Amino acid sequence: MTISKKLTLAETRALTSRMPFNQSLGLRVAKVHADGVTIEIPMRDDLRNLMGVLHGGVSATIADAAVGIAVTRHFGGERVATTVEMKINYFRPVESGKVVARSRLLRVGQHLVVGSVELTDKDGNSTGFATVTYMLLGTMKR
Repeated sequence: MTISKKLTLAETRALTSRMPFNQSLGLRVAKVHADGVTIEIPMRDDLRNLMGVLHGGVSATIADAAVGIAVTRHFGGERVATTVEMKINYFRPVESGKVVARSRLLRVGQHLVVGSVELTDKDGNSTGFATVTYMLLGTMKR
């Protein structure tokens, strides 16, 4: 199988911004790395739980998205993939600022991709850690 050229930061941002769900979260690709991406979501009142901190589902969403975007970037935007498993540990709440997710693709196989995600707050404090597995389904229809 031939691996396409990885997407640049600008290409990754353009592709990611076309997804309405990402737009609704205010998701931004901050950096691309050789092994993954860093994305962030600004803290907003509508993303808080009853305790007034970032809802855990938002943290899970950004972890999932960080690996998904890294997979998309790795394959040059040419492969279709979907989440098949995720495990997340929460360490501390996010109260303000933003949540940042740094993904790393740990293994890229023929059918599965396994990634890890470090979640941090605006000050770089560790707020959680996730492992996410994606299944490669085919190629994008253009």
